[in-house]
Amino acid sequence: MLTLPIKKKWFDMILSGVKKEEYREIKPYYMSRFCGLCRADSHEIRFRNGYSKQSPSFVARCMIEQGHGRPEWGAEEGKKYYVLKILEVIK
Repeated sequence: MLTLPIKKKWFDMILSGVKKEEYREIKPYYMSRFCGLCRADSHEIRFRNGYSKQSPSFVARCMIEQGHGRPEWGAEEGKKYYVLKILEVIK
């Protein structure tokens, strides 16, 4: 399962149901992690608030596509991202 670190602000907003997308820059680092995932309908991804295995985390079912994000959710205006659409928080 893919694990992605996420800042506390976004972590809390996703868990509360306010934020429905997470963004990652289109760079070779993320291309290598998402390359096989973009073809399927949805994936389970672990979001962790920090880098330690003891850091709070949750698993969400997500769809991955490329597009523009919402500035109020952390995206830069006009910049293209991998958009992880959060369909469901599982645990």
